[in-house]
Amino acid sequence: MRYYLVAGEASGDLHGANLMKALKERDPQAGFRYFGGDLMQAQGGRLVKHYADMAFMGFVEVVANLPAILNNLKTCKQDILKYQPDVLILIDFPGFNLKIASFAKQQGIKVCYYISPKVWAWNQKRVLRIKRVVDHMFCILPFEVDFYKSWGMDVDYIGNPLLDAIAAFKPDPGFIANSLLTDKPIVALLPGSRKQEINYLLPLMVSVAKQFPQYQFVIAGAPSFNIAFYNRFFTGSAPIPVVFNNTYNLLSNARAAIVASGTATLETALFNVPQVVVYKGNALTIGIARVLIKIGFISLVNLIMDRLVVKELIQGDYNEANVKTELHNLLHDQDYRQAMLKSYDELDARMGQPGASAKAAALIVKFTSKK
Repeated sequence: MRYYLVAGEASGDLHGANLMKALKERDPQAGFRYFGGDLMQAQGGRLVKHYADMAFMGFVEVVANLPAILNNLKTCKQDILKYQPDVLILIDFPGFNLKIASFAKQQGIKVCYYISPKVWAWNQKRVLRIKRVVDHMFCILPFEVDFYKSWGMDVDYIGNPLLDAIAAFKPDPGFIANSLLTDKPIVALLPGSRKQEINYLLPLMVSVAKQFPQYQFVIAGAPSFNIAFYNRFFTGSAPIPVVFNNTYNLLSNARAAIVASGTATLETALFNVPQVVVYKGNALTIGIARVLIKIGFISLVNLIMDRLVVKELIQGDYNEANVKTELHNLLHDQDYRQAMLKSYDELDARMGQPGASAKAAALIVKFTSKK
């Protein structure tokens, strides 16, 4: 069968790649075209557009980049028509993907949504639109099933595909030496995968690093950027090592982490690394978000646990003094560390077992095969 996938971010590229691998195991004749990234490209098929040209973060930023977004939508629609897939598989990225879902539905193409949009966070009435344009929804967060049920929509909870990726990970014993790192304990810096969020978050991370000389700080580089991009942030200070395509090895060796809000917060917790979650953006964007968003937390760890497990420093609270204090507690306050790690154990139990990609692939193949 022919599968068309649309992923607009680094996390979607990861989950899309794992899903493609599982689909090939179920359907040896599987063919793929997709909007995605390097990991999906490694699974074969045809990469039409890289997510690096698509990921615009925030209300204001979306408006500023509207011509590019509209062009991407046009390209995607035209390519779907040209390919005539048996099924369209959308991965998160709702602002873009719900428009593509509406288009595909009009064309009589089956639509599966893998990794639900976070409609529970704001504008929950979007569920009504999802019911109209999505044939099959797969959820990866436990609380999403009850949320959709409250709107009269049946969905499948398949577990979280991050568990698949982590279960498949094999630590590299030569990571420290090969990355030219020292024997100092590591603090991992995960400033995100989008240019905008890196620009907002990384300068402060670099500044804080200077105040912990007994540790080595290491940046998880986004695969869509090169070392020259990161070197711009070290003007007037010692360079911080940047590792690319090695985030899991970095986390498996880290003592603590400073993490941009997003999928990486959950990955960091599943690797049992104490963390502080940070977020900063355009002031107008944040102001709009504070009005619209109806949830009490921004990190997936806290959302899944429904309580404050990891500290969240947002906008004005993301400042040097607060980050320094929180990082000191993570590194040196044993009671504080152990309380967070104990909560991580509860999180791990709540997340369930690996196998999300295989479950989703089996359901997609079964659904698509129906006449």
